Parts: sequence; structure tokens; C-alpha cells
Amino acid sequence: MPSDIARGVGVVAARKTKNPFRSAARPTGMKSVTFTADDFGLTLSVNEAVERAFRDGRLNAASLMVGAPAAADAVERARRLPGLNVGLHLVVIEGAALLPRAQIPDLVDDRGWFPSDQLRLGARYALSPRARRQLAAEIRAQFAAFAATGLTLHHADAHKHMHLHPVVGRMMLDIGREFGLSRVRVPAEPPNVLAHCGHRAGIAEHAIYRWTNLLRRQVWRAGMASDDNCFGIAWSGHMTGERVEQLLAALPEGSSEIYFHPATHRDDVLRHLMPDYEHVAEFEALLNVAAID
Repeated sequence: MPSDIARGVGVVAARKTKNPFRSAARPTGMKSVTFTADDFGLTLSVNEAVERAFRDGRLNAASLMVGAPAAADAVERARRLPGLNVGLHLVVIEGAALLPRAQIPDLVDDRGWFPSDQLRLGARYALSPRARRQLAAEIRAQFAAFAATGLTLHHADAHKHMHLHPVVGRMMLDIGREFGLSRVRVPAEPPNVLAHCGHRAGIAEHAIYRWTNLLRRQVWRAGMASDDNCFGIAWSGHMTGERVEQLLAALPEGSSEIYFHPATHRDDVLRHLMPDYEHVAEFEALLNVAAID
């Protein structure tokens, strides 16, 4: 993984690998970790947590929702934090679109929101040429909005990991390249590592882990970078300090990302959208993780 991860954990010996998609520029056997906050810009409480976790904790990066209610505040904070690596958190499901409904009528409801039904939405993206044209326009608009902030585009990922859909993933890479995209999250969470942490992955989790190879190949063929492992899927919204400690103890070789949904407090928006998430506990984990390693 490139040297931008200045706060990674230590180096240990490990077995050699033949994985052709493994991160470049690091000898086999090395370990590093990035701590990322998703939903940057969603609410002021999220933005405050991102700023404080970067200043006082171990946060390295944040993924910005450019169309979210508190996006402007997030951008202002990011400009005060030049060491924070900010990327685009692409929203093409369960969230507000950037373009008006008149331009993407097949994608959003009367409020201009993408639906939450992942299966139905995925089928629409795959089967409808008209929907795909509208999807490309929305993705381009979100990348353009990020570019307009003046922030350096460090990476891209997607809300609900929707870029695992081959159409969305390809559009993210093709359009993102025009805006300087060079790094993409591949949400590949190794089941064997989770097992070491006491979590037994089910059939669906194993299937999704294998499915991520498709996105990894897309990223590799596009000449872009990605981390080898990604954690936060099985425990989404519940990445507590105890779980972070377990993951760091079982960290596999290569580069890893652990992503969080931190907030300083649970406001009305967070309670409505993510009623069972432990936002404050995740924020506290980022503040306390420095004492773990």
C-alpha cells in the first residue's frame, strides 16, 4: 500500500502469496491498516466525529457524501485538515441523488431518493439501458461535485457497497478516471480472519467475499489501487473498541482498511436511517485505538 498511510500498525513476517491483485509497493509479509470514516457530510455530528477522530485519534481517511445535508460543513472541515485523505462515498442506493428527479426519473422516487431495494435496483441497472444512462449521469455529477470542492480525490467507495454491482463498479472506474480516481475500496472481508475474532461467517458472507474478486479484477485492469482486505461489513455499525482490538491482533498480511460510522451523538437523522448503529461507540473506538497497538 502507498506511503500515505502514515499511522499503520507494525510489520511482521508472513507467508508468501501469489495473489496477482495484491497491493504493489510493499514486500510480502508487511502489514498496514487504514482507519476510514464513512458518511462524511451526512450530519454535523458525523462531521464533528471525523474531525475529532483525525485530530485526537487514529482516523486516516473519510468518504464524503457530496449530496448529503452537511456536505458543505464537511468540506470546510476537510480543508482545515490537510492530512485527512478524503474520497467520494458514491450514493446510488438508499439516499438522496444529486441530480434533480427530472433528469433521472427511472432511478429515484418523488423525493429524489434512491430506493432501498438492492435486488430490484440492481436488476434495473443491469437490464435497462435508459436507467444505465441516467446512472452514468448521476455518477458523473457526484464526481464533478467532489472536484468542485477543490479537495484531492484520494479514493472512492459506495454506499452499501453498491459498486460491487458490475455496472456500477465499471462506471465508477471509467468516470472516476476522468476526475483523477486512482484508488477504490474493494470490500473483501476474509471469513477466516473473522473466525479468529469469534465471528462465524455464513453462506452469504462467504459468497460476497468471493464476489468481490470481480470488482478487484475491474480495479486491477483499470490500473488502480485497492487494499487487500476490508473490515467493517459483518460488524457494520458495531465496530467497537473491543472488536478493533480483536481485528488488529488477527490482522492478515498486506494492506487492510477498517471502516467506521462515527458520530459524536445520535441525532434524529442517524436514529432514523441507522436505528441500531453504535455511532458513538465507533467514534470512541477511533479515539482509543491509539492505545491498542
